[in-house]
Amino acid sequence: MADPIKQFEVHPLPGMSFGEVTLPVLGTQQIAITNSHLAMTAAFGLVVLFLFLVTSNAKVVPGRLQSAGETLFGMIDGVTDSIIGHEGRKYFPFVFTLFTLVLGMNLLGMFLTFTATSQLAVTLTLALVTILLVIGIGFVKHGLGFFLLFWPTSAPLAIRPVVGLIEFLSFLLRPVTLALRLFGNMLGGHIALKIFAGFVVSMGGLAAAGGLGLLGLPVAALSMGMVVGLTALEFLVAFLQAFVFAVLASIYLNDVVNLGHGH
Repeated sequence: MADPIKQFEVHPLPGMSFGEVTLPVLGTQQIAITNSHLAMTAAFGLVVLFLFLVTSNAKVVPGRLQSAGETLFGMIDGVTDSIIGHEGRKYFPFVFTLFTLVLGMNLLGMFLTFTATSQLAVTLTLALVTILLVIGIGFVKHGLGFFLLFWPTSAPLAIRPVVGLIEFLSFLLRPVTLALRLFGNMLGGHIALKIFAGFVVSMGGLAAAGGLGLLGLPVAALSMGMVVGLTALEFLVAFLQAFVFAVLASIYLNDVVNLGHGH
């Protein structure tokens, strides 16, 4: 059976390695265009193409493609508006960009041998960009009052420092949990698919040999059923994880946009 982890290896594309460079802390790093770069660039290009096709010939009575685009647009607009409130429209472009990019990488990974969002470096980068934006907005809007986010006024005064410390540590862990949720779901799903697909091939080959090997036929059939079911589930997970990423980003933005007064 093929190694189910091999599909997640990052390697340079043929002829796209440009030598090495030594960096502080990171040590020697290879400069190259990798399969990860290709997958992310392809996902970005497909998202741009999709949005261009949706908006280039918009009609009063939308076709299927325009309806799909408007549905995604309206869904994320509803998320930012319901979570952030009247200022949600300001942050809609960022949240929508996150959603479409993650969704594009997730779905593209169903057709390629490499999934960009199965790389922790990719998901962690998206999470760090999100949390740095949240911190920046917090300081711009509230100055040092941003730290009130970690001072729970509803808690008894005696335990506020302890609760505040817990809130601060929880805030620092947000990009980690945000990254791990997306990374773990995509990694686990693709490993399961690869394992069951491997069973289909190996048991099918055993059954083709005849004799006692025919006992492998029911296993191959069951594995094929699991592959079909998991594939459908993975498409659903690809969408849900992009949506969850957008929802959590909106929640984090709401914390600082509406700090101290809710909405």
